[in-house]
Formats: sequence, structure tokens, C-alpha cells
Amino acid sequence: MTKQRRYFGTDGIRGRVGDGAVTPDFVLKLGWAVGRVLAKERNSRVIIGKDTRISGYMFESALQAGLSAAGVDIYLLGPMPTPAVAYLTRTFHAQAGIVISASHNPYHDNGIKFFSAQGTKLPDEIELEIEAMLEQPLKTVDSTRLGKAHRIGDAAGRYIEFCKSTIPSGIDLSGLKLVVDCAHGATYHVAPDVFKELGAQVIVMGAEPDGFNINLNCGSTEPRLLQQAVLENKADLGLALDGDGDRIIMVDHRGEIVDGDELLFIIARARQRIGASMPDVVGTQMSNLGLEHALAKFDMSLHRAKVGDRYVMEKLQQVGGLLGGEASGHIICLDKTSTGDGIVAALQVVAEIQQTNNSLHELRSVVTKYPQHLINVRVNKMIDLNKNAEINQAIASVEKRLGDEGRVLLRASGTEPVIRVMVEGIDATLTKQLAEELASVIEQELKN
Repeated sequence: MTKQRRYFGTDGIRGRVGDGAVTPDFVLKLGWAVGRVLAKERNSRVIIGKDTRISGYMFESALQAGLSAAGVDIYLLGPMPTPAVAYLTRTFHAQAGIVISASHNPYHDNGIKFFSAQGTKLPDEIELEIEAMLEQPLKTVDSTRLGKAHRIGDAAGRYIEFCKSTIPSGIDLSGLKLVVDCAHGATYHVAPDVFKELGAQVIVMGAEPDGFNINLNCGSTEPRLLQQAVLENKADLGLALDGDGDRIIMVDHRGEIVDGDELLFIIARARQRIGASMPDVVGTQMSNLGLEHALAKFDMSLHRAKVGDRYVMEKLQQVGGLLGGEASGHIICLDKTSTGDGIVAALQVVAEIQQTNNSLHELRSVVTKYPQHLINVRVNKMIDLNKNAEINQAIASVEKRLGDEGRVLLRASGTEPVIRVMVEGIDATLTKQLAEELASVIEQELKN
């Protein structure tokens, strides 16, 4: 079995439809391989959900055929948020859950990601086992053992009730006006109802998917129209989900964006306020230093993981934490569910607004964010940043100038040929200057 993953990235398999592994023939074989590896016992079942992009129908059929050929029963959810698939995989006692989605990417991309029976991301060894099985010839089981397909008609209702159960039953959102942007994605028929059923007045955006408009000028990656809508409707706040519903970005009543770092702090303080022990919170290398300092004021520590919700989860397990997330809006509340969930995270924040009678703007104001300046340095060759004397000397010089009021981060991109240079500090002008100096040193070293 190879130790180098050929197909799986940090979040399953993803790419442009028709290229590489994102083709119907490969996905059919993938379904068969998953069936062979994850569902080895008789009467095994696998849950399949998808977002709203047009290619989802094609890949759903391909997965269904492959799983059936492996002798696995299939339970189809139709369009359903990624965290809903994780939840329903657990409640149906399925051997695995599969999501057909490219998350926040445009419609012409798609991907396949997996959940274990526990509703968590697959461990590396299982992904390696699936890749090894892909090298074997596809053999269909005897006709008497072919998997059957079923459709779960009440999946949305089940998930809505679960989401509502993650906040105290006495919380009433009456009197709260929300704008909810569903990114024309998988939450379009779920998220508005969650907040309406809790009593909020809901203005809905991005809930008319046509297969092509997912994430298009909307959602958590493009909240500009949501900001306008909050101001125009004099709403208390706005919520922006991404195409598959595992990210959340908010907008306060002043039209200002509240990102994942600030939401993570609000949820951590909410837990602490009701007496929960919350000493260890997990962010990423890109989490703002302001988050770290704000948590420290309340005797909480920020542990930094590599960028990616997969690594946030790993760090949570290492430190025994329950709460982690990224500035992009991936927020994991392990005391509520098994994976990042945009709706569940939003509910924790909205519940805190109601219970403390504070606005979102007031809750987020405790975090003073430091200016960050990021430069992507394109490279034709990769160099070992740790072993380059000139680069390390430049880093040391910048860190000395920043002192305790800033930090430096250099990392190679995992998806494109660039080195990301990030400098963070109190002074925006100095931060930009220092980032440019570091980038210049790296560019010079690449020429040598």
C-alpha cells in the first residue's frame, strides 16, 4: 500500500469537473472502492448528500452504481449541507457518509469527501486503503447481493430539529431580524427554517439555486451584498453560509463583517459565561493575534494548527479541546456535533446575543484585530525555508522589530506554486513594509 496519497487532499477529492479524478468513470470506481473498504459486512449502508451544483446529479449516480456493485445499500439525501450528512451518518448508523461538494468553489468544480460512521473525517490510513483498492479491478458482487438505493424523504426536517436542539430550549428569537444568505447552496431549504422556527424574522438571500449560481457573488466568500441587505433592512445581523454549509461569516447591524476568529471568541466566552471549562481553544497559523490576546484576558489559550479544518480537528483531539475554528468561518463545536457546522455555530452566537442582551457588534468588540499583510510569492522551484540562512536572518530581523506586538508566518501553499508571506502587527504601514521586505528577500534567494 502506497504511503503517498495520489487522490485525497486535505478535504477529500476536489477539482474541475472533467479533469483528473473528478470524472464520472473515476467516481464510479471510487464508490466501489469505498464500499469495499468501509462497508465490509453484509447489509452495509452508506449515506450520500450533495450541494446544488449541476454536476452533483452525475456524480451521485456514479457513486450509487459503484457502491451497489460493491454490495452496499445507498441512502440518498439529495441537496443537504455537509454537516447534515455527518449528523445523519451517525443517526442512521451507516458505515460511511459521502458528500458531493466543492464547498466554496464555483459551480464548475466539484469534489467528494467522506465521513466515518462517527461523523468525523476519515483518518489517513483509511484514505490510503481506499486508494490501494482503486488499483484493483472492479468486480461486481453477485446479483443477489447488489446494493439497493433508498431516498430519505425527511432528511431536512431531521437536521433542522437537530440544529435547534444545540441551543437551550427556552431561547426565543422573537424580535430579532436576520438576513440569511444561503449562497444558492445546500442550506437553501434548511437554514431559513431553522431561524424562523425559533421565532426570528428572516429575510432570505441566495436561496434560488439553478445549478450554476452556487457561491456566485454571495455567501461567506462574497458577503458584500449581505452587508448592503443588513443596512437596507435595518436588520440586527446577517449570516452568510458557503455552498455546502460548513462555513459561517456574520455581519453586524452596522454592516461590518464579523469573521471566524471573532465568532470563535464569542462562542468561547459564551461557554465560559455559563460555567463551562474552556481553557484550550484551537485556531490556525492564520488566526489573528488579536484573538489570542482576547482569549488570554479570560484565561484561555489559543493553540495553532495548520490551515484546514482537518488539522484543527487533529489539534483539538491532541489538546482535549472542544472548540476550534478558522478565520474563514469553519467553526467546530465538539460539544454539539462532530464536524464544522455553519448553522450550529451561528446558533451559538445568536443564542448569546439573546441571553446577554448584547448586540453582535458589542460581543465582537472585545477582540481588537491586528493588521495582517499577506503577499504570495510565486516560485518556479521550492526551497527549504528553514535551511536558508538569508531568509532566516530576515525573519529574525522582522521579529525583533515587531517584538511581542506582532508575528511572522511563512508557508508554502499546498495547492499552488507560491510561498505565502504574512506579517502581523499593530501598525498597518509597518506591517506592510516588513512583509514586502521579507517577500523581496525570498524572491532574491529564488534567483540564486
